Amino acid sequence: MCYSAQIRADYTKLVREYGARMSLEEFAQLYAHDAGKQRPKTPKAMDDGFAGARTVQGQDIVAKIQQWHAEEMRALDAEIGVQGARLQAAQAHLAARPTQKAHTEARVAGNRIARAQARLDDLRRSGLLPRDSRIFPGVYAPVIVSEDGQRVIKPMRYQCRLPDMPARNDTLYPGTYNARRDSLTGYWKAAFGHCHGVVVVQSFYEYVPRHALEQRALAPGEQASNAVVEFSPQPPRDLLIACLWSEWEGPEGRLLSFAAITDEPPREVAAAGHDRCIIPIRPEHLDAWLNPDPNDLPALYRILDDREPIFLAHREAA
Repeated sequence: MCYSAQIRADYTKLVREYGARMSLEEFAQLYAHDAGKQRPKTPKAMDDGFAGARTVQGQDIVAKIQQWHAEEMRALDAEIGVQGARLQAAQAHLAARPTQKAHTEARVAGNRIARAQARLDDLRRSGLLPRDSRIFPGVYAPVIVSEDGQRVIKPMRYQCRLPDMPARNDTLYPGTYNARRDSLTGYWKAAFGHCHGVVVVQSFYEYVPRHALEQRALAPGEQASNAVVEFSPQPPRDLLIACLWSEWEGPEGRLLSFAAITDEPPREVAAAGHDRCIIPIRPEHLDAWLNPDPNDLPALYRILDDREPIFLAHREAA
């Protein structure tokens, strides 16, 4: 299961290197301030990718993003004020009569202030850090799809909700950000052979049992624990990750979402202790993958099988 990935969100490079156009209409709809709408979860790199936009549409998207940022900063400032008062009250109780409840109040308030301040700092920061391009389930990413034979970049949520599924499935089946290869003609049949895309990633992250990562058995009495491991191609390069996507509409509105296809891992990923892996496809297969023939599924499986000899190095992530 690929629970996180480092994406390419540099729109200029995506357009230039992959011959895709930006669907500014879809990005504008994502960032729109509709009544009752919550801010979409987007990585900073995806938001900042519109900085310096020169077109009217691009500048409108920048204005929408800045409006979301301003609203969030006001909410964060208010949270810091509330938690600051809570912390002061807890500290006063601790000075007069230390109790476990006061210790807990002080700890919780301090943690919430730190989180809110860190988020404020991120919103105000102009330069990008590697973590600004990282996505998790529920977060949006730019996905390359095909419309009328033209490669198009659209924003989609990393957790796929198929058209015939209710919104509650997001909670009931939280693992639907990955599509197992052996389920493509089962659970995923509405998308496989119909709605294909790719996400351009530079690395990805997996939870791996620590004892498996260290290539040892659990010690007597040792409880199993997980490590977060980053896998990166060596030498560094972009990976075109095979995805399925869906357009969903319901009482909650319209949703574009995607899932990364996973398969048995290559040898080096298995040796690091993980039993699944996302599938990078060859660039020469990109158009065939994005324009699938639902009557020739074997051809699609051949694309998934015909992988480049990429070596994935790993390291434990901080």
